[in-house]
Amino acid sequence: MPLDDRDDNNRMTTAAIAPSNPLGLFERYLSLWVALCIGAGVVLGSLLPGLFETLAGLEVAKVNLPVALLIWVMIFPMMVQIDLASIKAVGREPRGLLMTLAINWLIKPFTMAALGVLFFEYLYTPFVDPQSAQEYIAGMILLGVAPCTAMVFVWSQLTRGDAAYTLVQVSVNDLVMVFAFAPIAAFLLGVTDISVPWETLLLSTLLYVVAPLTAGVLVRHALLDRGQDSYDGFLHRIKPFSVLGLLATVVILFAFQAQTILDKPLIILLIAIPLTLQSYGIFAIGFAWALWWKLPHRIAAPACLIGTSNFFELAVAVAIALFGLHSGAALATVVGVLVEVPVMLSLCSIANRTRHWFPR
Repeated sequence: MPLDDRDDNNRMTTAAIAPSNPLGLFERYLSLWVALCIGAGVVLGSLLPGLFETLAGLEVAKVNLPVALLIWVMIFPMMVQIDLASIKAVGREPRGLLMTLAINWLIKPFTMAALGVLFFEYLYTPFVDPQSAQEYIAGMILLGVAPCTAMVFVWSQLTRGDAAYTLVQVSVNDLVMVFAFAPIAAFLLGVTDISVPWETLLLSTLLYVVAPLTAGVLVRHALLDRGQDSYDGFLHRIKPFSVLGLLATVVILFAFQAQTILDKPLIILLIAIPLTLQSYGIFAIGFAWALWWKLPHRIAAPACLIGTSNFFELAVAVAIALFGLHSGAALATVVGVLVEVPVMLSLCSIANRTRHWFPR
């Protein structure tokens, strides 16, 4: 199908399912609901620590299963919309993929390391001892070398990105990560031997890409066999679950770290500042690049967001393996988790508000 025809179909489908969406109010004030969920997560985590310790312990290969389930709920509505036949169209506009790869592997890890050194070896010396500073820098580096796998699908959906193109971008980045993560991390950390938790990487790819994509494709074909109305009606019913899954994920992530947030607010703030600057800076680089190349918004928005978001499960697992559970490196990767959702939502808002800057 020609790209223009596919765009028309996508707009028609969006128009068919959007007007009467019962969660329109939630989507309109999503930042407010997320802020309330952050507060709720901290309160619940402090009041019910035993419950959330139990939930946090439900892990396989460092992948938390309750969080994985909620992410599945978030990304499945987008997976149902992916037409595998349209993936071949990615080759007609490869520049979005090239931009994402360049930002993720040639820019982002090194800017993250530079910001870590600037803040913790110079600006924060009155507040942080040298040993802790090096561990915080290490945690930031591990975040910078781990591009996101799962949440990207959520950010792409919130900016009405091309679902098939986003899938290709994530898949190619995952493939590159297999070969590039350890060498780049070892170079920036000055460590000669980094043991990559392959089980975490492979299980995350399976849970967040392969399984939901397979289920989405099967459901899509089954619904289309019953008619376009059946497919459109199903999308209309499941779309609210994406936002609900996101809000529930925010609650549980902040509940898991409630005690850390309450015990070390200053350290968390100090780590969050360079991480936030890194996110907005990388997004700005991608945004300017996309404008320069005149990429369509459905490709430009996810490309910018993929370069900004992080694969926090992998970063946390490696930080714990290298430096220990209670190390500064592990804490820095956890702060990356806490910063991720509010910052990425603000960037989605920026991407949506500037849609008219990009060619149709």
